[in-house]
Amino acid sequence: MSYITEFQDIPLESYLRLRKESGLGAKTEEAGRIGLKNSVCSVLVSDPESGHAHIGMGRIIGDGGCHCQVTDICVLPEHQGKGLGKAIMEKLMEFITNELPPSCYISLIADGDASFLYEKFGFKDTMPESKGMYYKR
Repeated sequence: MSYITEFQDIPLESYLRLRKESGLGAKTEEAGRIGLKNSVCSVLVSDPESGHAHIGMGRIIGDGGCHCQVTDICVLPEHQGKGLGKAIMEKLMEFITNELPPSCYISLIADGDASFLYEKFGFKDTMPESKGMYYKR
């Protein structure tokens, strides 16, 4: 199969569908609309064999200078295991390398075994220097 991985704004419908169907968890339309317009960088993977349907994505969010976070990396289950997560990360790393200041702090939260992918791109565990935390309403 020949997939297309490119920098592209993520349509709201694709964002909501990809999150839900890949197992990241559903977001409301309101949350998606607000979040997407605040993306620093977006990458979409499409499948030409299925009419260029969006089958994967990834984003960088943040202020674009001091702090950014890699997020929303996902690929539909039927397309997993084909190197698409790596392809998404390669595009995001291209943006990080070419567009963000060297002093920008880039973080991410790795679910499950995803940490093995991110380690290949130079991401490291923050412990013991710092500990990731979250707050959920």
